[in-house]
Amino acid sequence: MGPPIQISQNPDIRYLGRILGDVIRAHGGEKLFRQTEYIRSASVDRHRGIAGAEAIDPGLDALSLDDTIAFVRGFMLFSMLANLAEDRQGVAAEPEATVAAALEKLKGDGIGSDAVAALLNAALVAPVLTAHPTEVRRKSVLDHKNRVADLMALRDAGHDETPEGDIIEDAIRRQVVLLWQTRPLRTEKLFVADEIDNALTYLQGVFLPVIPKLYARWEKELGQRPASFLRVGSWIGGDRDGNPFVTAETLHMATTRNAAAVLSHYADAVHALGAELSVSASLAPVADAVTALAEASGDTAPSRSDEPYRRALSGIYARICATYADIVGRPPPRPSALAGDAYRAPADFRHDLVTIADGLSASGEGQLAGIGALGRLIRAVEVFGFHLATLDMRQNSAVHERVLAELLRVSGVEADYLALDEEARVALLCRELAVNRPLAAPWHQWSDETAGELAIVQAAADVQARLGGQAICQWIISMAQDLSDLLEVHVLAREAGLWRSGEAAGESNLMVVPLFETIADLDRAPAIMARYFAMPEIGPQVTARGHQEVMIGYSDSNKDGGYLTSTWGLHQASDALTPVFAAAGSAMQLFHGRGGAVGRGGGSAFAAIRAQPAGTVQGRIRITEQGEVIAAKYGTADGAATNLEAMVSASLLASIEPAGLNAANCGRFTAAMDALSGTAFTAYRGLVYDTPTFKDFFRAMTPIAEIATLKIGSRPSSRTKSSAIEDLRAIPWVFSWAQARAMLPGWYGTGEAFAAFGDQALLADMAQSWPFFAALLDNMEMVLAKSDMGIAARYAELADHIDGHDAIFMRVRDGWNRAHDGLLTITGQTRLLEKNPALEASIRLRLPYIEPLNLLQIELMKRHRAGETDPRIAEGIQLTINAIATALRNSG
Repeated sequence: MGPPIQISQNPDIRYLGRILGDVIRAHGGEKLFRQTEYIRSASVDRHRGIAGAEAIDPGLDALSLDDTIAFVRGFMLFSMLANLAEDRQGVAAEPEATVAAALEKLKGDGIGSDAVAALLNAALVAPVLTAHPTEVRRKSVLDHKNRVADLMALRDAGHDETPEGDIIEDAIRRQVVLLWQTRPLRTEKLFVADEIDNALTYLQGVFLPVIPKLYARWEKELGQRPASFLRVGSWIGGDRDGNPFVTAETLHMATTRNAAAVLSHYADAVHALGAELSVSASLAPVADAVTALAEASGDTAPSRSDEPYRRALSGIYARICATYADIVGRPPPRPSALAGDAYRAPADFRHDLVTIADGLSASGEGQLAGIGALGRLIRAVEVFGFHLATLDMRQNSAVHERVLAELLRVSGVEADYLALDEEARVALLCRELAVNRPLAAPWHQWSDETAGELAIVQAAADVQARLGGQAICQWIISMAQDLSDLLEVHVLAREAGLWRSGEAAGESNLMVVPLFETIADLDRAPAIMARYFAMPEIGPQVTARGHQEVMIGYSDSNKDGGYLTSTWGLHQASDALTPVFAAAGSAMQLFHGRGGAVGRGGGSAFAAIRAQPAGTVQGRIRITEQGEVIAAKYGTADGAATNLEAMVSASLLASIEPAGLNAANCGRFTAAMDALSGTAFTAYRGLVYDTPTFKDFFRAMTPIAEIATLKIGSRPSSRTKSSAIEDLRAIPWVFSWAQARAMLPGWYGTGEAFAAFGDQALLADMAQSWPFFAALLDNMEMVLAKSDMGIAARYAELADHIDGHDAIFMRVRDGWNRAHDGLLTITGQTRLLEKNPALEASIRLRLPYIEPLNLLQIELMKRHRAGETDPRIAEGIQLTINAIATALRNSG
């Protein structure tokens, strides 16, 4: 009997699958190996349609609880190794998603590199890491997986041994053994400090070295040095929406740890440059500015008396060490022997490095100038400053209302702010913003909520003072619904000087960013922003800053209105905001709150950015990167480079390539989408919100209660104790449907919309001619291919005690069939993913491994819900959740 996992044409998958099979046999035993292989081969045969293999769950009944746990771990590890192999082979990569390809396309459109450089001089492209809890794998597991990837890269390069002298094949096998013997589940809940440290591994280990290298490549491709437009953001330690564990202390912790990491990187880089730049003044001319740096350094070592660059760098090293001590509050890991003054700002540090580069460029033919390690360091300082990643603050508008109401009441300004209508609130807030006095008396005993918010505001001001304005730039308002929601934050920011009235203060003020999340809020967004810009207290400050950000939420708009209506609502809101910003004379910066799953904005970022309405990108875009997506996209240096380049190239194309739709098609297509959206919205709301027992059916059919037991995030799993769909977080909503293989948030309502639309030829034309509609269909097609109504029906049996459960599931199944059939008709295919063979092969590889996991999960959930208390049952459920999420990849 051969080892398991032999159904892929990908040689890496076959190789790693063979090793995993050997490890299971050696460390799990012959019995487990044979059980695993029997179940695997039977499931593969069923999916291949081999006669006699129709049974859906062969061999599962023979597994004991211990066998079940071991079996699930094996299937989970295979899926993870398969993901690794596919990522290495670039299965999901888009060959046109490079800056070089974008420049070539723009050149064909008559747009040269000078126009691109001009755009980049005012651009901002920023992935923003968040701690949204959808990453089910432990960091230890991810670390072992990444080591396998590194070893496979050495193997590709023809090496037999690692740099340390280990045989590569043996080293890979050892890592797989470690994966097998590493506990996959967390036993303790994550704290915010853990999330900060997890993010720091990506910021320090991946973004910090990768981004300067990308800039060096782009500089060659552009033929000139572009501005530092690609930057990194984070919510981790500043996002307190629904998370009471994010406080002023965590904000200080996140920013200080980030600063320590980036300053240590700078110190190491300067130290390495000092070792490299052994230029002697007797052998090369030295610029006066370099000599001045050398003389001011305090380095009087006789051995370096004729080496001005080394002496200058000694002084720079001493100053960066002093900066570390000043900001972090302790000496750096390798202090300088010299005394130095701390740099007041990153620009001062950069100035000294540029002085070194200019001196080298004046020597000979300039081969030692601002390229190589020195050039990368200068670029790093421009991008990362002393803060490493810009930290956003985020809080819910309802919290702002309550805090401000207390401040106004205690200060005697307004006794009952919450009782005021919207216009009265706006009038009061405008009066407050006309002056620069604070409301909060420091001696008053505030409520815990108000005291916490005031402490956060002061902490943000302290961070800006220590690390510069780029350390914290945005204050995001979740559930922004009215103009007063924005003005309240201005008043609160004023308490610590983060907002000041007057035109001159605009550039230094914290930017207030509304997050429009529901369908109704997206519709109101243009009117709210028009009023905001028209305010004399606000408009001149936006003009002084030059740009304003608006965030649009994919997750909650999807939960509110369904996939098609949400996607169209986001598109339309973006389009409608464009003339509002143009009239205000402000550049528009949209912040896309995307998750991993299609129901939360997932799918190809390259295609999504390209599909944005004309005029809405304008070179400025930020995108959230959440949960499992962070490890998938940025887990390795190569993967990060590929995904960052895709984001940048798509932003270039979306900003300046000629519009693809003429006015006639734009009108026809928009009218069609309005009709489709209306039908889809009615169908979705009719099922999810208007069916009385649907919320109970959902909670019984899916493992949402079991998902809440996973220790994958610091924040509580629910904002309130309500069981209503409206009050449920979007993440468990989408995650639960993915586990049950229904994937309902990624397609429900579209089938009804397609079936009701009379002109199918028009829809086919839209799919061919309109990137927006093509991306919508592509993402939905992927979700349909990953769903399975046969498996979902087994989950629906868990809800057999809910009134009308059969009728509800019939509506779900019929909706899936209509979506499936409608999509094939529109795209002219005979099966899903017919035109995307790489993705089809990837999903087909996984299906035989996911199905047994689903069936085991259902059985374990039945036993758990029936009252069985064996801890292995709960562990088995959590493992199946982990394994299914790993296999599906973008399920959260």
